Amino acid sequence: MRKIKDKAAPYVLLSPYLFMLIVFFGYAFIRCLYFSFIDFDLFSPPQWVWFQNYKNLFKDFQFGLALKNTLQFSVIVTTVQTILALILAVVLNQKIHGIKFFRAAYYMPSITSSVVITLIFMWLFQKRGLINYLLSCIKSGHRIIAVLFGLAIILQGLQVLYEKLKKRPVSLFEPSFLILSILFSAIITYLLVKTGVVSSIEGIEPVENIWLNTKKTWPAKSGPLGVPIPLASIMMLNIWTTAPTFMLIYLAGLQDIPKELYEAVAVDGATKFKMFWYVTRPQLHHITFLVVTMGLIGTLQMFDQVAVIGEQAPLDAVITLAYYVYINAFPSSASPKIGMASAAAIFLAGLTLIIVLIQKRMIKN
Repeated sequence: MRKIKDKAAPYVLLSPYLFMLIVFFGYAFIRCLYFSFIDFDLFSPPQWVWFQNYKNLFKDFQFGLALKNTLQFSVIVTTVQTILALILAVVLNQKIHGIKFFRAAYYMPSITSSVVITLIFMWLFQKRGLINYLLSCIKSGHRIIAVLFGLAIILQGLQVLYEKLKKRPVSLFEPSFLILSILFSAIITYLLVKTGVVSSIEGIEPVENIWLNTKKTWPAKSGPLGVPIPLASIMMLNIWTTAPTFMLIYLAGLQDIPKELYEAVAVDGATKFKMFWYVTRPQLHHITFLVVTMGLIGTLQMFDQVAVIGEQAPLDAVITLAYYVYINAFPSSASPKIGMASAAAIFLAGLTLIIVLIQKRMIKN
């Protein structure tokens, strides 16, 4: 009797989750699979058409665009946000003053409403928005910016060289030297601007890039492989809001790595890069698998940003598979195509499963 209770205990604890999984996901999946084999518009009696909906999918030009956009979005966003999350985690794993503030600040985008963030980004990417304004400032003041960075590099190099000549151990990016270099380069640049030695370029046309209401791709001459500029804008938004979540997961993994491993390779004279490549990276292997898996699933099912942007961007430039399912199930002025929407949803589920299994095999190898 005792053994039966011990074996049943986990299932009792999992029962609420299993109930939701079976009722709200299992049943919904079976119904969706059923609808994918019928022709149904919510009003007329359903007609069994077998695989005709799946055949119609691959004949639909819009479905091809949605598939292309989804794959581009998934590959680019997952790759960039994984690398960015790891870099942020490594930086924020340092023992410096105020580190808790920076961790909280970097994590804030992840807990903000995606709808609100999308609306803000729509304002930023307007023709006369903040992004184009900043690009105009950089275009007219690139001389001043070049002088500022050039002086900072020179001052940093001189300080490091001075310490090296005195046989003192110092890194190229010594934080205290870096702060002094930036501070003094800013002061010198300010004086050069005030005395007229360096000045911004007058009479330059303001930058008025169209980020949303366009069908142009980047790179411009890449043909069908190019990324639509409106979709690239959504990519930047998605990376900014999602990378902090993965940063937190990586940060937890970094803090779980035994310090003895770093001490052992430090004794052998390993540099920081070698410590990262031969100690940190392998120890975070399982974390990387989790982050990439979550990133792929999330990006393949991306919907909300496209829905919020709506008519601000051409549909062909931003449509994804998830949004394709939505516009077929809930069209604005036509009859619903429940069969087509269900077939596309089943295809998306199968595509997600296949891609996750492929990346699992690749990361394990």
